[in-house]
Amino acid sequence: MMNMYQLWRISGLAFVSLSCGLASADSLTDLKSALGRYPGTTMLKATVEAKVLNRNGEGKDQEEINGSASLTVEDGPRGLQMHFGRETLQRVEQEERAKEKDSKARSPVSVAMRELGVSDLRTMTSSAPQISRRLEKAVLRSERPDVLNGKNVRVLNFEIPIDKLSEKDKKYIKKYDGTLEVWIDNDGTPLQMKATEVMSGRAFVVISFEARDEEQLTFSVAGDRLVVLKKERRTSSSGAGERADSRVNKSLQILS
Repeated sequence: MMNMYQLWRISGLAFVSLSCGLASADSLTDLKSALGRYPGTTMLKATVEAKVLNRNGEGKDQEEINGSASLTVEDGPRGLQMHFGRETLQRVEQEERAKEKDSKARSPVSVAMRELGVSDLRTMTSSAPQISRRLEKAVLRSERPDVLNGKNVRVLNFEIPIDKLSEKDKKYIKKYDGTLEVWIDNDGTPLQMKATEVMSGRAFVVISFEARDEEQLTFSVAGDRLVVLKKERRTSSSGAGERADSRVNKSLQILS
């Protein structure tokens, strides 16, 4: 028969478990509530810069592209508008002319410009909707206290199920691990986010591959907008005797 100490210990553990579950639920509620406070209607003008470093292959056969590009972006009643500087456009023109003469000519500015597409700029200038979408399929696993920039914060850890991948991609994936961490302040506003995906599989029966994708974002508030001040993405993949690594750093600076 169970003695009083055992009964007290089990009851205590159950209470702690229930308390942790309620705390996590409250933190997730705080996060979702905070995201609703940032619809992104305030007028915003900013400069966005992308720096890209791509490496393909290994050893003496390795090819490297190191480039950067920037633009001015405005988001307001007239919608999202992008303005590339004349110097940037001239450099792209030079690269295109060089490509016509030599198909192996590198085009670092053009590669960096491709990282400044509409979809990514929308996320950087108004992040709340994109975070909300990412949370739709995320499963909350744990919560922990942390200190960020000298401030007490909460970190929510989510599992990202393989369901987020397209049906076509899932056919080739044999192993998948996806996690998402979100640092929030006392009222639930996101301060930082880190997403990691690790996968491996096989394509066309004989080709096995591995891939890793890490993305880290730093947020700030501008009016009723949650914006990305810094975004770093690192990807690596290997398969069929080839290897590729990429690092993309993006930054946003608000203009008065």
